[in-house]
Amino acid sequence: MSDTARVAFVGLGNMGAPMIGHLVRAGWDVRGFDLSPAACEAARAGGVDVASSLAEALDGAGTLVTMLPAGRHVLAVFEEAASLLPAGALHLDCSTIDIASARLLHERAAACDLLSVDAPVSGGTGGAAAATLTFMLGGTEAAVSQAMPLLERMGRRIVPCGAGGSGQAAKICNNMLLGISMIGVCEAFVLAEKLGLSHQALFDVASTSSGQCWSLSTYCPVPGPVPTSPANNDYRPGFASALMTKDLTLAQEAARDAGAETPLGRAALDLYAALVEAGEGGRDFSAMVEFLRARSAPETQGTAR
Repeated sequence: MSDTARVAFVGLGNMGAPMIGHLVRAGWDVRGFDLSPAACEAARAGGVDVASSLAEALDGAGTLVTMLPAGRHVLAVFEEAASLLPAGALHLDCSTIDIASARLLHERAAACDLLSVDAPVSGGTGGAAAATLTFMLGGTEAAVSQAMPLLERMGRRIVPCGAGGSGQAAKICNNMLLGISMIGVCEAFVLAEKLGLSHQALFDVASTSSGQCWSLSTYCPVPGPVPTSPANNDYRPGFASALMTKDLTLAQEAARDAGAETPLGRAALDLYAALVEAGEGGRDFSAMVEFLRARSAPETQGTAR
């Protein structure tokens, strides 16, 4: 491939490492970088060409991909990278960050004659490993078109959502809904236990009735009914409660700035923040069921499982 096809991929953590691995195996000329020596070593062991600096990763690159924890990290990388990328190069940001930072990145890219796409993902570490992620895209038609070959190697579903920042908007709205629905499902199971109803009985009814939702049918928060859910493995791995708290925080910041009233979103954030404060931030967000169970009154009749 030519130098303009070279990709600099910054962020080799739990999501970024498998994503860059798919590009390597597909034959892309890709070079990775991360500030974590451990992440760099793990990526190198997986066959990734790892640079010793951001500048080295960007040498000859026509595309910058970022997968980083927060907006400030993405902005810092972009500020250093902008002068090292050729005109017309693409910045593809797969991080989940705040709307304001996402829009600012698009503005700065345009000012530098660069293309940009915000492309947060859904699917977690399992989706990253299996290349089945869903990407939600914000950006111009030209930028999205340039990003597509990369995205098709790393995910299964690619959804253009509109102008710059729209991908992040779709992601935080979706995850706010997910956090709210999971709490509702967890509350239903805790109440069912108090009423002597088995987990399987509630699942059999709700999963085929009006209570049906993804948080129940695919990601059931109690062991048994859905064998592949994290509940069957002590709520590991999965989508960490700390990450859900981050996304709910981003949703509340966006709601405040947009003047949108989201009382259930606020309540969900409060509950997940308390779960993290209790030391459960590393466990899957469906572990909320244990948190609610522990906060319930002592048993008045036998718990049905």
